[in-house]
Amino acid sequence: MAPSLIHNHHLYTSTALPNLSRKRAAEATANRGADPPRSPKWVRKGRKLPMKPTTMADQHSSSLKQALHDHVQSGSMEDALWVFDKMNKLDAYNWNIVIRGFVDNGMFREAIEFYQRMEMEGVKEDNYTYPFVIKACGGSLSLVEVRRVHGKLFKVGLVSDVYICNALCAVYAKLGCIGDAEKMFEEMPVKDLVSWNSMIGGYVAVGDGWSGVICFRDMIVVGIMPDRFSMIGVLNACAIEGSLQTGKEIHCQVMKCMVESDVMVQTSLIDMYHKCGRVHYAERSFDKISQKNVVVWNVMIHGYALNAPPVKAFSCLKTMQETDKLRPDAITMINVLLSCTHIGALMEGKSIHGYAIRHGFLPHIVLETALIELYGACSRVKSSERIFNQLAQKNLISWNTMISAYVHNGRNWEALELFQDLVSKPLNPDPITISSILPAFSEVASIGQRKQIHGYISKLEHHSNTFILNSTVYMYAKCGHLGTAQEIFDRMIYRDVSSWNTIIMAYAIHGFGRSSTQLFCKMVGEGIQPNESTFVSLLTACSVSGMVDEGWKSYASMKLEYGIDPGIEHYGCMIDLMGRTGNLDLAKTFIDEMPLLPTAKIWGSLLTASRNNRNIELAEVAAENILYLEHDNTGCYVLLSNMYAEAGRWEDVVRIKFQMKQKGLNKTIGCSFVESKCQPYRFINCDKSHVESNTIYDVLDIILRKIGEDKYVHNVTKFRPLDLKRKRENSPEHHSVRLAISYGLITTKLRHPVLVRKNTRICEDCHTAAKKVSGITKREIIVGDTKVFHHFRDGNCSCGDYW
Repeated sequence: MAPSLIHNHHLYTSTALPNLSRKRAAEATANRGADPPRSPKWVRKGRKLPMKPTTMADQHSSSLKQALHDHVQSGSMEDALWVFDKMNKLDAYNWNIVIRGFVDNGMFREAIEFYQRMEMEGVKEDNYTYPFVIKACGGSLSLVEVRRVHGKLFKVGLVSDVYICNALCAVYAKLGCIGDAEKMFEEMPVKDLVSWNSMIGGYVAVGDGWSGVICFRDMIVVGIMPDRFSMIGVLNACAIEGSLQTGKEIHCQVMKCMVESDVMVQTSLIDMYHKCGRVHYAERSFDKISQKNVVVWNVMIHGYALNAPPVKAFSCLKTMQETDKLRPDAITMINVLLSCTHIGALMEGKSIHGYAIRHGFLPHIVLETALIELYGACSRVKSSERIFNQLAQKNLISWNTMISAYVHNGRNWEALELFQDLVSKPLNPDPITISSILPAFSEVASIGQRKQIHGYISKLEHHSNTFILNSTVYMYAKCGHLGTAQEIFDRMIYRDVSSWNTIIMAYAIHGFGRSSTQLFCKMVGEGIQPNESTFVSLLTACSVSGMVDEGWKSYASMKLEYGIDPGIEHYGCMIDLMGRTGNLDLAKTFIDEMPLLPTAKIWGSLLTASRNNRNIELAEVAAENILYLEHDNTGCYVLLSNMYAEAGRWEDVVRIKFQMKQKGLNKTIGCSFVESKCQPYRFINCDKSHVESNTIYDVLDIILRKIGEDKYVHNVTKFRPLDLKRKRENSPEHHSVRLAISYGLITTKLRHPVLVRKNTRICEDCHTAAKKVSGITKREIIVGDTKVFHHFRDGNCSCGDYW
């Protein structure tokens, strides 16, 4: 830690006594032992003794220094500069005061420019100048300036000063140059407690928790006792790594060092236990704090938002206000908004938004970014856009959040456009940006564009970043290129649990469940501990591929072998699995006995199962619950209407269509995409807009005759004559997916698969036709719909005819 800039005056003034002072001292020595002289009459009457005469210049200089100090302390830097211009410019103390003032007020660029002026005017810097200059370089994120100052230290012989070295370690770590910080630390001739704390904090700043823990242990070994800042740093390191065992060891150290009563240390303990998933330990530490401030409450609310049922965050906020009579601050609002985002609590989120406006918390970049995330998660993209566009200054996190909001709501083109805008800005995309935009590339971009973004990632030097590579694997898998996804996975130097989860899910959505289970076994064999997401991927694989026994076995092993409680997504996979076996009564009972409140997605799984098993009664129950939770679920209305039509219940079809019209809901126009020469082509039903439409329809007619569909008979059993005529006019023989397959067969090379993307579920008739086409053409046809990728080979489909 840099020392205070307010130095003792003996560092800057001569220590020699004036001649007058020496004369009086000699007189005092000569008169030692004599009677003390009588005081003058005016002193005995209580009047003040006259002060030693001082020159007007001394008085003026002293008053200017005091004025300069006062202005800096109050943050009035313009007034401080006005005073400075009237002072002695050769005194480094005055320059240091101003530089410190700029840094303390967050005016980092001004501090650097003032230091450069100090150099130009030939004023010699001292060891008190550089710590603040280095801090200013870190605040302005100027690595170039840091290196320039570092080089200057060698010239002036201050490169070994412990305070300056500590400042350099901290700023190098802050700028992400942990290697430079390590080198600086290792070369220090003397390391004090601040040196070690700076290094621990540096590792935490770059997200390297384990190195922070190792550094803390090394500090103990060399005999330096940790203080509260050491404990806070190493607890943050444990929180980053989620290491409960190490966190408990540090907790013991906290008690040994007698700093357990420190509120900041206790707050770090609460945060660590929450991030290690041990809410009850966090609550125990929280209850030990007698005087809780708003920071402590904020950490507790944030912990509940991460771990516990998010509603506990709301009750914690209420207790904070009613029991401790504390007023929430902006951080409180951010943490509660996180809970709202997790459970989709739009009304509560709007209330917090209103509270923030009324109490003057806005503008606040972090709070506004949290609001963008909330509205994006609740499908209120217009609200997210409005807040984003109103931001006075957008940082990279706000850009990333808006991109994610677009992708989450399927507005992939808008996400790509926003990403293009970001690339043109001075901000450099980080791994979060890339991982957020890659799903959009997988949905709407051509293979050429996907290769471009892959090349762009390599140029950004993110090609070895595990987080980025996981997203790249997902992108290629999601756009149908499973082989490329596997190649990237195989080349990864380091694979974390997310890497394995991604590749397991990749094979799952392509209908290769056996491959997914084999990958899971390989992952466990390599010592990787599965998490909740792993089992979502594994159960999805079992569901899509119809591996019922393996699915129940995996579901049971979650709790028994790995101590993982099933979540809502796991229950959804199991309902899909039960639907595949036709055991709908068991699926309904399973939902009724769930310890969690069923979501629209859960009821959607039951609705799909009911459709595949043609159980209208259960479908109506599922649809009623879906529409209660999501009033504008168009897919639910359409699926129920189709089931009524297939059963000949025309009055119900009319009723459903009337309800959709009343709510302003429109059926999604089905379309299919196929690529030719890296160019995507879009088709809708009965589409004749393509330049090669005649050839496409000629080829399609030949194919239909080959597979025996030249005379189409629909599988609906009960039609009124008028509706049957209407159905024949819109018969599946000219559905978009068939047109796309025909064009793909014309334009792609022999022995290459035909890849088609569809924005809605492939219908049963087209699914049957695609199987037959793959058989007679001896070509692999891949059709990716909204749920899975269907790999049609030799007359069979990877989904096993259940999707």
